Amino acid sequence: MPFLARLGAFLDSDRFGRIITAVILINAVTLGMETSPAIMVQAGGLVTLIDHVCLTIFVVEILAKLVVHRHRFFTSGWNIFDFLIVGIALTPGAGGFSVLRALRILRVLRVISVAPRLRRVVEGFITALPGMASVFLLMAIIFYIGAVIATKLFGHSFPEWFGDLGRSGYSLFQIMTLESWSMGIVRPVMEVYPYAWAFFVPFIMVTTFAVVNLLVGLIVNSMQDAHHEEEGERTDAYRDEVLKRLEAIEQRLAAQSRPDAKM
Repeated sequence: MPFLARLGAFLDSDRFGRIITAVILINAVTLGMETSPAIMVQAGGLVTLIDHVCLTIFVVEILAKLVVHRHRFFTSGWNIFDFLIVGIALTPGAGGFSVLRALRILRVLRVISVAPRLRRVVEGFITALPGMASVFLLMAIIFYIGAVIATKLFGHSFPEWFGDLGRSGYSLFQIMTLESWSMGIVRPVMEVYPYAWAFFVPFIMVTTFAVVNLLVGLIVNSMQDAHHEEEGERTDAYRDEVLKRLEAIEQRLAAQSRPDAKM
């Protein structure tokens, strides 16, 4: 078997995937340790060395995949994802790029690309994005209408919450999340406007209990579709394996019957 074929088989093997997963987890721990001044004072050199070793392994992995797959490497979205994550890690952490040092923790996201089940979850989430966009648009329309109404009704008496569209939108978002919405905002407003509940209660019912649940339902359905697709692929793989074994058995039987046919 040629060297590139052996290298490609090794890169695609479960054993290599487990090795990369272990390196990613080790690197995640070291990146967390770098945030502790006490640990860095005692073992900063070792932590930095481990971080550099992990990054070197990632770079070698990317280079090996580029050698094996060449231009086909960039036809896979997950390969591009890995390439960008490692590229960010190689960006100098000085000067104007110092903020990118904090983005090195993004390397932990590489565990998604090496774990098939996590990939399915992300792919299912991405599949749900078109439907989610429609729900977000609906929510934006509801928020705009609610912000205009709240500003006109309550902006004069409560300018800090409903003084303009921006403040009204933020206050309505807080109300939608049910974070201190009653005692913090609605009840003080009701002391001045007793019938304010007629606006806030329907708003909560529509946004929190209806629109948000639409998002949850879309994501759940997408995850179920991804799970069914994974089961279908397993079934197809098992069927192909059975067919290959049956074909091999037929070929063996045919080979054994040929000498008898000659006799």
